[in-house]
Amino acid sequence: MTVNGEGGGTAAGRILLIACGALAREILALREANGWSHMDLTCLPAKLHLYPDKITDAVEAAVRENRHTYRSIFVVYADCGTGGQLQEKCRELGVGMVAGPHCYSFFEGNEAFAAKADEEFTAFYLTDFLVRQFDAFVWEPMGLDRHPELRDMLFGNYTKLVYQAQTDDPALSAKAEECAGRLGLAYERRFTGYGDLETALAGAGRTVEQASA
Repeated sequence: MTVNGEGGGTAAGRILLIACGALAREILALREANGWSHMDLTCLPAKLHLYPDKITDAVEAAVRENRHTYRSIFVVYADCGTGGQLQEKCRELGVGMVAGPHCYSFFEGNEAFAAKADEEFTAFYLTDFLVRQFDAFVWEPMGLDRHPELRDMLFGNYTKLVYQAQTDDPALSAKAEECAGRLGLAYERRFTGYGDLETALAGAGRTVEQASA
């Protein structure tokens, strides 16, 4: 999926965001709220998160395909299970990326998430996207639709489900609580908003504006 900013097209002075499809809704909301019309968005399939070893190659291909068209490219992924490979590849390609180990961390705020790490190592996290796509990204890939008896084996070491809410949506909150019940976990809703994602995109935008000045 590719979405252009106001005015469409690409030109010097524009920035391309190469993002995980799981973040598309949030990025578009931030772009509209902040007037970032100079940012275009292209998304890689969200299901790459089920195969993190494929993320780095997919990002590299997208960067190389677009780097001669855009003044700047920013990768809207964190490490996301690549074991540092994505960060190293972005450094090699000369493009920035979101800091942090994964989206749960940057939505919480990387410093805040790290501070809670010792006390929340038995927490299972969901974002707005994962609540909406719980069956497709959690229940079915883990085989729980076919073998529900695996639940206690897979989630027996977890104690709670933490729903990191990006938006105030009662329907999503209710669904998240239902997901916790299906997994046999205690439920906690934590409003995080967009966390460090907004900060990272703002920084990427300022870099392009300064270079174009």
